[in-house]
Amino acid sequence: MVEQTVIGYEPFFDVRLLVFPEFAHAVPIHDSIKKLREELAVELPNEHISAYEKVCKKLGCYIQTGTFIEHDPAYGDDVLFNTTMLVGPDGPLLKYRKVNPWIPWELHASPHDLDPEGDHFPVADTEIGRIGVAICYDWLFPESIRQLAFNGAEIICRVSAYMDPWGATPPMDWWTVINRARAIENHSFVVASNQGASMEGYPPFSWPGGSMIVDYQGRLLAQADPGPGEKVVVAPIDVRSLRESRERSLGHDMISHYRSEAHPYASQKGISPIRDHPIDKSSLIERIKKSRRS
Repeated sequence: MVEQTVIGYEPFFDVRLLVFPEFAHAVPIHDSIKKLREELAVELPNEHISAYEKVCKKLGCYIQTGTFIEHDPAYGDDVLFNTTMLVGPDGPLLKYRKVNPWIPWELHASPHDLDPEGDHFPVADTEIGRIGVAICYDWLFPESIRQLAFNGAEIICRVSAYMDPWGATPPMDWWTVINRARAIENHSFVVASNQGASMEGYPPFSWPGGSMIVDYQGRLLAQADPGPGEKVVVAPIDVRSLRESRERSLGHDMISHYRSEAHPYASQKGISPIRDHPIDKSSLIERIKKSRRS
């Protein structure tokens, strides 16, 4: 798909950044860490990342990979992450682990669980722009995407398996609303790639696709028609225009206008980091209830 896209559009423009949806393997519906580790978990980087690196070097492009359930031996066998990597012509540029798992269903850990004070939102400074990424449910937390913007991101990739009924079609088209809102409030391009799969393949959920590119003013530059199946959507990203706008515009610059002291909720404790692993559904539900009480 990468080679066909880059070569197919070559007479018209250069495709330099390609973004894939969440889960580069089967959807992790297993009900225990043990099953996830046995059936899906891999260490990163691996032979798949090497394959991405090879094609990036050949074509001069950058690939934001689909996510992998990652096993990192440094954290033992009871901790897994949902992880994507940005790969360029010279190799991997960043590794991002989902900070906000879709609890209580997703059993993998947040890096926040293991390092509550760490900076978990890396941004890669590349020749085509400063690129950051967040995964699916992360985007319902404005603070997470705002942190990428404060870390310098100009292009923010959304790697998603965002399912119905919150997908790309009215009346609950959260997918479109959130992508456009995050682009506007962070004055950034958003490149959002979503799974397009039918309920027949993954009951009880289905994923509506609708991958899109949004500019820093919230304009939809391109969108794939919602529905199952593989689709490619392309659009121009003018980073120079974004930089000129950030430099020129005094209004609607929500980053420089941000009043941190006016929002004390941001310093209050939310869902607490977990120290006891493996994670299971019952422990996640208890953590949610405890956070509500606090």
